Amino acid sequence: MQNLAPIALFVYNRPGHTRRTLAYLQKNLLAEESRLFIFSDGAKTAADNEKVEEVRTLLQEVTGFKSVKVINQEENLGLANSIISGVTKLVNEFGKVIVFEDDLLSSPYTLQYFNEALTKYEHDGAVMHIGAYMFALDDKALPETFFYRIATSWGWATWARAWKNFEPDIDQLMPRFDKQKINQFSVEGTMNFWKQMQEFKAGKNNSWAIRWYASIFLKGGLSLNPSHSLVHNIGHDGTGVHSNIENMYRVNIAQNPVKQFPAEIKENERAHQAIKRFLKNRKGNLLQRGVRLIMQWRIKYGVKK
Repeated sequence: MQNLAPIALFVYNRPGHTRRTLAYLQKNLLAEESRLFIFSDGAKTAADNEKVEEVRTLLQEVTGFKSVKVINQEENLGLANSIISGVTKLVNEFGKVIVFEDDLLSSPYTLQYFNEALTKYEHDGAVMHIGAYMFALDDKALPETFFYRIATSWGWATWARAWKNFEPDIDQLMPRFDKQKINQFSVEGTMNFWKQMQEFKAGKNNSWAIRWYASIFLKGGLSLNPSHSLVHNIGHDGTGVHSNIENMYRVNIAQNPVKQFPAEIKENERAHQAIKRFLKNRKGNLLQRGVRLIMQWRIKYGVKK
């Protein structure tokens, strides 16, 4: 496959997660033909210095790709600004990009999926995002891939033509939503996407992903998704910037290549219903929620029993 997309990997202060993410990426078909750009953010506090340096030490030994370039930031940009600037840099140079963070384990076929989709839909303006993660859905009769409104952020890809529509200003985004759009954006109230927008506005989160999803949604864009996840997030252990301690998003990574892509560019209604069911039921019953809260509290405060 010619003209492969560059891979952007964003890392900070988690050497163990970074090592595992890289190990899985190295096992990907096309890894040896792909250019890897690793963006290492600067330490936010003196306490983070040691772990940041530990990550940077291991980055010096990364092999298994066509080329590896490490970009060490002297200052702390924060995850959102790091991703926005890194993605912008690479799409401006290469026209497209594949994006990973330091807590994502990939299938051996993830890079192949991204590159094939980037090529197939390169000139289809309605397709703005390619996601590699998918919830553990209950409908096993879904097609291998489908289009949907949500832009998942755990392993994704896009083109310069789509990224130019990214609107980082929350005050430009929020007034464009009415009640109907808020309902659709939040998958009929089953996911807290609008709350994330409000919390960003209030300074309670610094999510680039919710602004990217909102930018795509307001443009009427679609995201390509696999029905069997090609990525698993290992960051739900309390170490991530925006991650809680939970396992509701746990998946088994697909071990087969994706061979089918939709010919018709429209949202898949069957997938919509399956995703809505998952989101509605993901937290379980009251007992399951209570047990999870206790487990989160124990892990957070180091309580063994």
